[in-house]
Parts: sequence; structure tokens; C-alpha cells
Amino acid sequence: MDTLALKSMPRRKYRLNIEEEQILWKDRKRYLGLPISFTRYEITPTRFIIRSGIFTSHTEEVLLYRVLDLKLKRTLWQKIFRVGTIVIHTMDQTARVAEFKNIKGSEKIRQFLGKIVEGERDRKRIAAREIYGSGFGDGIDYDADVDGDGIPDYLQ
Repeated sequence: MDTLALKSMPRRKYRLNIEEEQILWKDRKRYLGLPISFTRYEITPTRFIIRSGIFTSHTEEVLLYRVLDLKLKRTLWQKIFRVGTIVIHTMDQTARVAEFKNIKGSEKIRQFLGKIVEGERDRKRIAAREIYGSGFGDGIDYDADVDGDGIPDYLQ
């Protein structure tokens, strides 16, 4: 075909009818208690999302039913500025450990995230034994906790 024939052909517009999920919670990473960073956190009914960057952006999504463990860390400075870091251990291949760093109301968000993770597992009818026993390959001792911190060593 020549270029004239291509120009005279009608263009079709394709639209993807993808329904956006409702955002249940969102916040930014904070410095000195102020949300002045380019890292954003979101929780939807089925996943959590971490978006970072200004010139080059990076988006990381993890399905909530893949969350194994939640942990809250707060340093002295975080306590002073009323923020905290939630460490999330997952079964995701690309994001085994994700962190919501320096977020406001971190204890309430940890509890909220725990409840919706359990709700999503119930909705998908996934038992904890199905999650813990998959995705790590052979030869791993799932009960080993050599350092005695209460978190199995394969999650660290």
C-alpha cells in the first residue's frame, strides 16, 4: 500500500474497559513527618501498590492473598515524628519483602492491612498451609529460626 491509501483509511480507536479498583488507603513516604517524597503507597481491596520516582518511575504491585507476614518497625526518630515502617513479607517472586516506609498512623495501617489480607484469603479460599508450602523450591527448612526472632529464616 502506498502512503496515500494509509492516510485515507479510517483510524480505529481501541478502548480498554478496565475498571479501576477503589483505593482504600493511600499515603506518601514522609520526611520529618511531612509527605514530601516521590514514593506513594496505595492499598486496594485486592493488592498493595508502591510507586516511586519522578523522572524514572517504578511501580510494584503485590496481591494481598500472597502476604505472609506483617511487621511494624519504629525508631526513636520515627516515634518523635509519629511515623513508622511496615515490613511486608510476601510470596511474590519479585518482591519478597516490601516496605511502607515512614507512614503516618502505622499501627492502624498494619492492623487494617492484616484484616484485609485475611479477608482476601477467605474470599479466594486460600488456606495458610497452601501459601507457606509453595513457591520456595526444594530443600528449604520452613520451620528453621536460627536467630530466634520468631520469623522463619527463609523469610529474611
